[in-house]
Amino acid sequence: MQNSATSPADAPPTGTGGPFDRFFGITERGSTYGREIRGGFATFFTMAYILVLNPIILSSAKDKFGEQLDAGQLATVTALVAAVMTLIMGVGGNLPLALAAGLGINAVVAFQVAPLMGWDDAMGLIVLEGLLICVLVVTGLREAVMHAIPQPLKQAISVGIGLFIAFIGFVDAGFVTRIPDAANTTVPVQLGTGALTGWPMLVFCLGVLLTIVLLARKVKGAILISIVLMTVVAVVVNELADVKSWGLTTPSLPDKPFAAPDFALLGNFDLFGSFGQVSVLTVVLLVFTLVLSDFFDTMGTVVGVTAEAGLLDERGQVPGLGRVLLIDGAAAVAGGAASSSSATTYIESAAGVGEGARTGFANLITGGLFALALFLAPVLTIVPLQAAAPALVAVGFLMMTQVRHIDWDRYDVAVPAFLTIVVMPFTYSITNGIGAGFIAYVVIKACLGKAREVHWLLWGTAALFLVYFAIDPLEQLLGIK
Repeated sequence: MQNSATSPADAPPTGTGGPFDRFFGITERGSTYGREIRGGFATFFTMAYILVLNPIILSSAKDKFGEQLDAGQLATVTALVAAVMTLIMGVGGNLPLALAAGLGINAVVAFQVAPLMGWDDAMGLIVLEGLLICVLVVTGLREAVMHAIPQPLKQAISVGIGLFIAFIGFVDAGFVTRIPDAANTTVPVQLGTGALTGWPMLVFCLGVLLTIVLLARKVKGAILISIVLMTVVAVVVNELADVKSWGLTTPSLPDKPFAAPDFALLGNFDLFGSFGQVSVLTVVLLVFTLVLSDFFDTMGTVVGVTAEAGLLDERGQVPGLGRVLLIDGAAAVAGGAASSSSATTYIESAAGVGEGARTGFANLITGGLFALALFLAPVLTIVPLQAAAPALVAVGFLMMTQVRHIDWDRYDVAVPAFLTIVVMPFTYSITNGIGAGFIAYVVIKACLGKAREVHWLLWGTAALFLVYFAIDPLEQLLGIK
């Protein structure tokens, strides 16, 4: 597949040489050390917010016994798991896919699972979920499902992720906000707070303009240059202007650059403790929800990012897919064992791909920065979302360009592709978009008398998604709620 996100670098590489080049195939994939390094930095800066956000989400909830997790300890294990699993993905999977605690899943753990049991029981449930995903990988089922997806749906997944990641950028920066009393209005979101106000918003808007101009001029390192320059601007603005809030991360130079990590949460999980707190049926439904969400979030991200990098083979398959999926499953286990919630592959990896990353060498940079964050968190987390979010908007555009490969005249594939694309950003969920597309694809094919064209795994997956979407009425019917 043609790469639609060619790095602005881009004369063909002349060859870099050395053991890293041979191991990762840097030149073979049309990349250079420079592109890989820039890509690693870009990915880290666009997902570094998780070092702040994951501790906020998990520490804000109480378990069944009223206990709360310590935010400082959560910051340590969040950085540790991200560093270790990103490095393992780079070396073992050789793809520029970074991993960290999954947003969405951590909210489920904090506000749905933990209130039913103790924190160690909840994290044990995450370990079980990760082990089950590993079993699905080892048996070949997870890879088989990915291979069974028709090419138009794979392209739609990539486009949908592009819109989703752009929407994340707009929301993270505050350019788009939820209307507090949306039930009494005609629209659920709005521009800024009704208007674009404040210095942070100016930084974001200037960052978007700078990024797209640099991309249009094919400047090497466009995305990373924008992030660095706008961070400098943000630091200066924060010093000179009266800025009330930047959100999660304030762009100010820290008094103390070092922070001592606290590893107390490592190993605080009870693998089967949940069975003693709630019914077996409740445990099964919780694990089912976690597995399905993790399974298809990762599937969408892996397909979308590798397609954008131009790394899919002639059959539209991801290279080394089995290893990639096994590492992702192991990341869920590691996240639960470290009490940082399930770790998963991040769509922000697309920022690194947009910067030119094509191999796992970029992960050595991203993972190394997460490792440094264990000790240098005050320094590495000064990049405000308003400086990093423009990269997500730009990458959203790059991924959107794959929409041209979909045959919009064939409604049996165009309608499922459309639903996949729009449901992702509209529901803020990769899994929901994939589910809507799968169900629509199966139903339309069956109604057109083309049921035999649908792989049996898609039939089974669509049935699982029906259960997934109907989980709330099913729980009520079974008396769980």
